[in-house]
Amino acid sequence: MDYQLAINILSKKIGVLLKTARIRRGESKKNCAEVIGVSSRMISKYESGEKSPSLPELEILAYYLDVPLENFWEETTPYHQNRMESLTNLEKRLELRNLKIGALLRKFRQEVKLSMKEVAEKIGITTYRLKSYERGSFPVPIAELKALVRVYDHELNDLVVDSGPIAEWTHARKACDSFVKLPRELQEFVLKPVNRPYLDIAVKLSQMSVDQMRDVAERLLDITL
Repeated sequence: MDYQLAINILSKKIGVLLKTARIRRGESKKNCAEVIGVSSRMISKYESGEKSPSLPELEILAYYLDVPLENFWEETTPYHQNRMESLTNLEKRLELRNLKIGALLRKFRQEVKLSMKEVAEKIGITTYRLKSYERGSFPVPIAELKALVRVYDHELNDLVVDSGPIAEWTHARKACDSFVKLPRELQEFVLKPVNRPYLDIAVKLSQMSVDQMRDVAERLLDITL
């Protein structure tokens, strides 16, 4: 094994990931340098792969930039670098999403029994523009979209994509956020593979009706008596 080559490759990889994470978070080299007590020039060397940060430095930078620490050295490509590959035919995807959003806006408006003219006047746009939105022939700016769903007593989340890779990504992020808010002991319980059967049972119980739950409780009571 050529260890020097491996060192150079990993140094370059860490540099690219550090720079990407820093830019994504909108942080300056100066801020990152101050966090770990080095110069901005040293951060530049880290990002170019000329030098590599120490593990303690990398731990702090990963925490500061909010990226998984293991991403910097794991053999597989981090998921965020190749997830766009799953979004094929982006132009068609955008077209279909606009059509679906338009159809939902029309449905929401009809549910509250408002005319196009009434809605257009409420949010300050022309009836023609609103008609274009509902037909899906023109993308709705997010600020106007939020105003529209408020008029219809809905939320933007009611229009967010509900299937496909973006929906899965959104669900995963929400799940992670919810998980980290759990008490530490619950997190540790969930993470232990040996506890998986208990979690499966909990899921099944949560899907039961009140009558089914009562039946299970009565059977357990019979067993224990």
